[in-house]
Amino acid sequence: MEIKTAEFTLSSPMVSMCPKDTKPEYAFIGRSNVGKSSLINMLCRNKRLAKTSATPGKTLLINHFIINREWYLVDLPGYGFAKRSKSEVQRLDQMIRGYLLEREQLVNVFVLVDVRLEPQAIDLEFINWLGVSSIPFAIIFTKADKLSTLKVRQNVEAYKTKMLETWEEMPPYFITSAEKQDGRDDVLGYIEQINKGLLDG
Repeated sequence: MEIKTAEFTLSSPMVSMCPKDTKPEYAFIGRSNVGKSSLINMLCRNKRLAKTSATPGKTLLINHFIINREWYLVDLPGYGFAKRSKSEVQRLDQMIRGYLLEREQLVNVFVLVDVRLEPQAIDLEFINWLGVSSIPFAIIFTKADKLSTLKVRQNVEAYKTKMLETWEEMPPYFITSAEKQDGRDDVLGYIEQINKGLLDG
């Protein structure tokens, strides 16, 4: 897939205020500091794109970007909010879950996981919640350039082993590096494949 245009559309504090549109949406989410903005900018080849949502307050909202005027990339706030009040954490959690459970246009969630770390309970809990809620998702391992190829492979295998304790099979997953543009074609190809299936269906 070639991305010709990627434009910021809207920041919404709740699902009911998201764009009134029927185009398919792909949401990106992960823990703080997982490299989400870098990944989004890499996918769209626009270093300033996700910074639109980095201005004060916007990272706490549901951010929509229209891609090729055909589908939306949705940048969600991270989970496991460090240094936030209990009420703020609750509000963000409700907003994220509200979007994921209620947004009919949502066709896939990409859960970003830092490949350098051993499986984190917070990621696994979120992934399990998506499964229980029947929300389609794929995993994107980020920051692969920070480790050797062998270590990346070992860490991904460790993740698969952990997940297969509770899952029958591994969901689709991608290994990426925003720095080296690794995995870009794989992720965009996956989105293109789903979009094509929606059109054919």
